[in-house]
Amino acid sequence: MRVYKFGGASVKNADAVINIKEIIKSPETNLVILISAMDKTTNNLEKVWELYINNYTTGSMKELDKTIVFHEEIYTKLNLKSNAVFISNFNALVKEIKAFLCAPNSKNHAYCYDQIVSYGELFSTLIISTYLNANGIKNKWLDARELIHTSSHHQEGRVSWEKSKQQILSKTKNQNTIFITQGFIGSDQNKNTTTLGREGSDYSAAIFAWALEAKELVIWKDVPGLLNADPKVFKETQKIDHISYKEAIELSYYGASVIHPKTIKPLQNKGIPLTIRSFIDFTSKGSEINNMGGKDDAVTSFIYKPNQVLISISPKDFSFILEDHMSELFGIFSKAGLKVHLMQNSALSFSVCAYIKTPLISNLIDRLSEKYLVKYNEQVDLLTIRHYQNFNLPEFLAEKEILLEQRSRSTIRYVLKK
Repeated sequence: MRVYKFGGASVKNADAVINIKEIIKSPETNLVILISAMDKTTNNLEKVWELYINNYTTGSMKELDKTIVFHEEIYTKLNLKSNAVFISNFNALVKEIKAFLCAPNSKNHAYCYDQIVSYGELFSTLIISTYLNANGIKNKWLDARELIHTSSHHQEGRVSWEKSKQQILSKTKNQNTIFITQGFIGSDQNKNTTTLGREGSDYSAAIFAWALEAKELVIWKDVPGLLNADPKVFKETQKIDHISYKEAIELSYYGASVIHPKTIKPLQNKGIPLTIRSFIDFTSKGSEINNMGGKDDAVTSFIYKPNQVLISISPKDFSFILEDHMSELFGIFSKAGLKVHLMQNSALSFSVCAYIKTPLISNLIDRLSEKYLVKYNEQVDLLTIRHYQNFNLPEFLAEKEILLEQRSRSTIRYVLKK
């Protein structure tokens, strides 16, 4: 059994869906395929969510209609419009999300996020499963919400591993079938939809690979493999052919976008190799991550995370920052949905560089301000240089103001003000 994961860029339009057919048309049928939302659908549904939680029901419906039209155009080009069963199933999903948007607004914004944004994966997998079945690649569509069981911690569901494993094994008993399901989503004990964190489809794929004890997990990207920098940001990049699980965990922790931070651990636990391959040049070898690793420090990696927030927190009574303060602060961060990427403390101050969705910032600052003095900068950039050769910033960042700097023997990090 192998597990494939296709991200949004690999299913961005009808031609991309046809390309997936070419990738998986080999006779191998012991395959589970996880698919993300198409192109920028998650971003668009986040706009729907933002309008909804701010009680702009009409605006959220109009924004949703754009997403529906986008998918209708794709399935029309794939000649699925005449498939009555497919149209019925697709319209049923549309009816579900519209019913949610018309219902009274829950004050639990994270819960609302999961119920709305999850439809991107449901739309994409229904279209792709139907298209493949219609074109000679027989497969079975599975609802990941029945397979991945999590806590009720919305936007960051915590996986119930053994329960999820039992369900995955139960639903994939037929080893001569291709299964297609969704990344990113699951459900809690009350059958409410949950999500595993932004870009969580890689993590979903690792959960499936772990449960199935797969021979390999392949993540299909629009790059030739694991690169030492994001080619959308840096002019020159270098492919890394082979690294260890340990190095991959370090890179993902620092924010390397090619791997979700939680992906590696379940694979490492069972020694399952992760291969990153190009869906554009799908005959090329790609990059491999496994127990053996390579020469991890041979290539300098640049990890750039824009649109962060830098928050500095001090006790109002000028007391020392102690362990009880840390515990309380991380409890607040967790409930607010803050994703910490860097932290630094002194006797009287604790600073974090982190990501949080813009609509949630004000509530977080208000909560922190109840007991602490708080200063913060929005729209800062975080640059991490792993296995650095020198201390020179890349040219396009060199003129920015350095707000915070950290350095160890192998890694240097900068928080930069635009």
